[in-house]
Amino acid sequence: MRASHAVLTAVPDALHDVRLVSSVQAVLATGSGIVVIRSCNNVISDRHWLAREYVWFLIPYMIYDTYAMYLCEWYRARDQNRGHATTFRNFLSQNRLMITHHAVILFVLVPVAQRLRGHLGDFFVGCIFTAELSTPFVSLGRILIQLKQQHTLLYKVNGILTLATFLSCRILLFPFMYWAYGQQQGLSLIQVPFNIPFYCNVANAFLIAPQIYWFSLLCKKAARLFDVPEVKKEG
Repeated sequence: MRASHAVLTAVPDALHDVRLVSSVQAVLATGSGIVVIRSCNNVISDRHWLAREYVWFLIPYMIYDTYAMYLCEWYRARDQNRGHATTFRNFLSQNRLMITHHAVILFVLVPVAQRLRGHLGDFFVGCIFTAELSTPFVSLGRILIQLKQQHTLLYKVNGILTLATFLSCRILLFPFMYWAYGQQQGLSLIQVPFNIPFYCNVANAFLIAPQIYWFSLLCKKAARLFDVPEVKKEG
């Protein structure tokens, strides 16, 4: 019983540490992105060293975050006496979208950002960095849930901020990048998709698809949070 209690206690502590690290990384990424965006008057050719150098910090973070997620799953499984193979399968099954997200960043976006794009597009790399702005609010919401603080005003305000930052920096970010490119080239927002390489549109579609899915989950969660049950009339 003592061992089980220790494991159950360790899981929330480990999760809190992971979310703290995620929040710190998100603040650094967002700050770096804003600096890059503000420094690039020409969205195509202007350069800023952070657009390339911050990626080297992002690589170990993604590896750490994946390992930390598995470690949390291992803590839970240890209390249930599950084997390593079962634990690993459950980890892959329950976190497949997030694992895919991390893998795409490591094996696709990193090579593109560091090599394949050449010396172009620092502005857009900075935009992608700012997508992390919602992470601290998401992390705080999960911590408040673990602390059973869903009924508090802080939780509701944080939920609104989560939705606002997620919508603006993970979904509306993509139309903004198209608009910024259009302003540079004298094109309207509608014209931009037809005047850039097809693979750019495909890549953006793959990037925005999971964001829309996660945003829909956040909206459903928010709807339950603010859904006021009807009071039954007496009589």
